[in-house]
Amino acid sequence: MVSVNGNTHESALIQVRNLDKKYQRGSEEIHVLQGLNLDVDEGEFVAFMGPSGSGKTTLLNLLGGIDLPSSGSITVAGDEISHMSGSKLTAWRARHVGFIFQMYNLIPVLTAFQNVEIPLLLTSLSKADRRTHVEAALAVVGLTDRMHHYPRQLSGGQEQRVAIARAIVSDPTFLLCDEPTGDLDRHSADDILNLLERLVKDFRKTILMVTHDPRAAERAQVSLHLDKGVLIEGQKTGR
Repeated sequence: MVSVNGNTHESALIQVRNLDKKYQRGSEEIHVLQGLNLDVDEGEFVAFMGPSGSGKTTLLNLLGGIDLPSSGSITVAGDEISHMSGSKLTAWRARHVGFIFQMYNLIPVLTAFQNVEIPLLLTSLSKADRRTHVEAALAVVGLTDRMHHYPRQLSGGQEQRVAIARAIVSDPTFLLCDEPTGDLDRHSADDILNLLERLVKDFRKTILMVTHDPRAAERAQVSLHLDKGVLIEGQKTGR
């Protein structure tokens, strides 16, 4: 069960404690996140909302080990990542985090299959095992018949599904989604949200999603609000 602001439980998959993030802009200090506490259990779908500049993407980058906090700690599945060295953090990220972005970040000269395979090229899997994993991931997102297509031959919704297959192909501990439907029409956005819900329900994936779209946030089990770097408990959707 998601909890914020001190209602902590030590069995949570993701534990954030007293998280602060500050940036220096010239002589000015920008306090992006302030004393943030958050617990997320395995298999939960959490949405973060808030105005631009409220710290949503900064929080996602910290949870994914892309950025480091100014103070406080982040623990995922028992690993305290806030003080890991760069090389350890890179290895941890490859094993535990799947990223899904608003812009799909597919490589245009590679097929859907090759784009999805990219995270596995850093592993010790054989070519045959990589193929098995990629085909399974593309089947989950409903694109088995498009695996040899290039991004330019796919719709925006299909490109985002390829990006989701790439994010899940290595079976990460959790998924971080930054505006995953922000570049899609309503129908395609609903398809992507249905897929994210299915990953939670059928595959027990843990998903943390930043969104500006209230209809997207409604799909999550819990919606949290960030305002000026402070996390406020939102509504439980009952899903």
